[in-house]
Amino acid sequence: MAETDARVAIVTGAARGIGAAVATRLAQDGFAVALLDLDEDSCADGVDRIKAAGGRALAVGADVSVSQAVDAAVRRVADELGAPTVLVNNAGILRDNLLFKMTDDDWDAVIDVHLRGAFLMSRAVQKFQTEARWGRIVNLSSTSALGNRGQANYAAAKAGLQGFTKTLAIELGKFGITVNAIAPGFIATDMTAATAARVGVTFEDFKKGMAATIPVGRVGTPEDIAHTASFLVSEGAGFVSGQVVYVAGGPKD
Repeated sequence: MAETDARVAIVTGAARGIGAAVATRLAQDGFAVALLDLDEDSCADGVDRIKAAGGRALAVGADVSVSQAVDAAVRRVADELGAPTVLVNNAGILRDNLLFKMTDDDWDAVIDVHLRGAFLMSRAVQKFQTEARWGRIVNLSSTSALGNRGQANYAAAKAGLQGFTKTLAIELGKFGITVNAIAPGFIATDMTAATAARVGVTFEDFKKGMAATIPVGRVGTPEDIAHTASFLVSEGAGFVSGQVVYVAGGPKD
């Protein structure tokens, strides 16, 4: 699309699952895309797929919870692809446990990657967005923000991202930057497969059980989230900001 010809997007947690699907979709939309994950090599396949389809892409390795690593990664993207004006904060981890079993490390690791990571990435990228007087930030929240047994750390982080989203929308709106959040429901990914293993059921049975609770009668796919991200970063979504979009196959409170 002409509107994105000169625009560069960064997607964190882009090696697999939702992040990989979002990166692929944004490349299809015409963005040059930096796929960022803890291990740069893990993004190589995604970069190859985008380039094979005629797009521009770059794999970048960085720990989003480390300030110096984030700043270096964003500078590299700017140098090699161009000034980034779209950011999708998707990087995340799970350290599920009931409260009385949850360790300090379980709590800190999840908060650091989800919340601190989104803060550091957004702070680094907004410099380029404000200079361009145009930008899009999409934060990945979750239906777990509404509360979910065994996920006090994850739920707190995902709820925090919603407040973070609304605040940035207020602060950055005058620069032509919109900030929104997507809150996925159950999405079939490696992460949810790990949850199935943790509770001791096969992934197929786990998905069937979850689908039975979802009004549309199926679990979500990473592409479902990618479609929503595609809209939120588009020119046409310029009057949508500070919103949390639940992509969950049914209504959520």
